[in-house]
Amino acid sequence: MITLNINGSQHEVDADPEMPILWVLRDTLGMTGTKFGCGAALCGACTVHLDGEAVRSCSTPLSAAEGANITTIEKVSDGTDRVGAAVHAAWVKNDVAQCGYCQSGQIMSATAFLSSLPKGKQPTADEIDAAMEGNICRCGTYVRIRAAIAEAASTLV
Repeated sequence: MITLNINGSQHEVDADPEMPILWVLRDTLGMTGTKFGCGAALCGACTVHLDGEAVRSCSTPLSAAEGANITTIEKVSDGTDRVGAAVHAAWVKNDVAQCGYCQSGQIMSATAFLSSLPKGKQPTADEIDAAMEGNICRCGTYVRIRAAIAEAASTLV
């Protein structure tokens, strides 16, 4: 048995320690907000936070998460996370989503990035692009993603 702290709740799972976090979230716990994209940590659709850092859950084994805090899109989008709420509002205002498949991973990377900034720091476009590198959007909404992250940052001062 492996004990995982997910979104502030303890979960006991009977799974191979080398199983990717993604499959426990989706198949064992029914938390389907985290998406399966490429399975090779290249697209970012499966991004979750592990102790506040954005990680690809499709390639991160459960053993790496034991004793750590896992945060998923379900928690970031529930309205109780200040940065998540700012990102969500900016996403809607900037009409970021098209097909929406990558959005949970994009939002998870954006919130980890904004949470890591010193209070009041406004990120540059280059800093946003670097933070979001590896999150692929098939619809090509990168300009709107960058604008939404900059807007969310401006509301967090």
